[in-house]
Parts: sequence; structure tokens; C-alpha cells
Amino acid sequence: MKINMGTVDRIVRVVVGVVLAAAGFFGTTGVWSIVLYVLAVVMFVTAAVGFCPLYLPFGISTKKA
Repeated sequence: MKINMGTVDRIVRVVVGVVLAAAGFFGTTGVWSIVLYVLAVVMFVTAAVGFCPLYLPFGISTKKA
């Protein structure tokens, strides 16, 4: 895995992850809550690792060269 995410991208993902987790905790119940938690975990993991697998097929990299 080659890092393909820049600092701003990683910060945005952490913020989105916090919002999704909060929405899952405070806003919804049932299946939607679980879906929001899973999406939040995906955002946190990709931000921590610095790699987004969806960027590969499109050749996207937000990391500065």
C-alpha cells in the first residue's frame, strides 16, 4: 500500500468520521445506525493508514509529491 492521501484529505476524513459516528449515536436507530458506524470506521481507518483503495482505479492522489 502506497500512501495516496494528503494531510488535508486525512483531516477531512476524521471530521466526517466524527460526524457520522455522532449521527449514528444521536440521530438514528436500528440498521441506519450500524451503517453510519461502519462508514465512520472506514473513514477513521483510511485516515489513519493514509491509503484510500477507491483512489487507485482513478489514479487519484492528494499527497504532495
